[in-house]
Amino acid sequence: MKRPRILLIYTGGTIGMVKQPETGTLKAFNFEAMAEQIPELKLLDCDTETVSFETPIDSSDMSVSHWVQMVEIIEGSYASYDGFVVLHGSDTMSYSAAALSFMLEHLAKPVIFTGSQLPIGDLRTDAKENLITSIQLAALQEKGVSLITEVCLYFEYKLYRGNRTTKINAAHFQAFNSLNYPPLAESGVSLEVSKHLLLRPKKGKALQCHKKMDPAVGVLKLFPGISAAFVESVLKTPGLKALVMETYGAGNAPTGDWFLQLLSQAVKNGLIIVNVTQCSGGSVLMGHYESSLALENIQLINGKDISTEAALAKLMYLLGSGVSTTSFKTIFETALRGEMQ
Repeated sequence: MKRPRILLIYTGGTIGMVKQPETGTLKAFNFEAMAEQIPELKLLDCDTETVSFETPIDSSDMSVSHWVQMVEIIEGSYASYDGFVVLHGSDTMSYSAAALSFMLEHLAKPVIFTGSQLPIGDLRTDAKENLITSIQLAALQEKGVSLITEVCLYFEYKLYRGNRTTKINAAHFQAFNSLNYPPLAESGVSLEVSKHLLLRPKKGKALQCHKKMDPAVGVLKLFPGISAAFVESVLKTPGLKALVMETYGAGNAPTGDWFLQLLSQAVKNGLIIVNVTQCSGGSVLMGHYESSLALENIQLINGKDISTEAALAKLMYLLGSGVSTTSFKTIFETALRGEMQ
């Protein structure tokens, strides 16, 4: 059997920096000479090649245009490679992984995001393990076919579904978690893949790349003491088409007349509002408590157990796809890429 070919896509971030031992300064890593810097790569049972953004970016500057750039690289290289590893800054990695999960429909090969908390040349770096294991996971095959066929995120010994992740820590190596869906694989002495958790591609369907993502979305996080003027200013933001509203607990919100009237009028005016929980884990249960029953009656979309990152990406995707107002709620509340239950 031929050796799998894996394409590394470097977008920027800490993993692409090397600390100079003489000065302690950071400089960009030369991915063309990656095998020299990381000799362990020669032991992998696959071949790797690298492509970099012409201008690598800090992930804080990530935008829709960069997502499109990643998709175009994958689209143009799809027939030539068996898997893809995206090297990305950790700060917005969950947003990008969620976005690409929707933009890449009928994916039949792995796209694995990874990065690091410390530069690749640092003495205690987590970059090498994250990179090497991501490549190994991307190269996994059964009977000559990719084992993983979805967008994932690998960090600190665990592989997660990309649209189920959230960055939880800026100081520890375990920077990400997926509280509403278990890890797809764990790296220990051996790689243990939970095959029953993996998405399976639809047979006979070719990769379809969606590049129209509408960024006319926003987030409103509720808090005690929130004012009518503030809520109204958010709901009436010029050009806003959809809003993710982070509510309390299982989807609860203030029951004051002013609050419900503002939401009701916004929905009548065509604003799409998705109810997601502020909690790191758990699900929205619209109508379970009296404080969320009114939101259900206003026809807010039930975000169920979707993350804020995935909710934003899904809204951009559906708005960009031109989904009609009449079917938008039904489609959003349906799992498209395993992003909700």
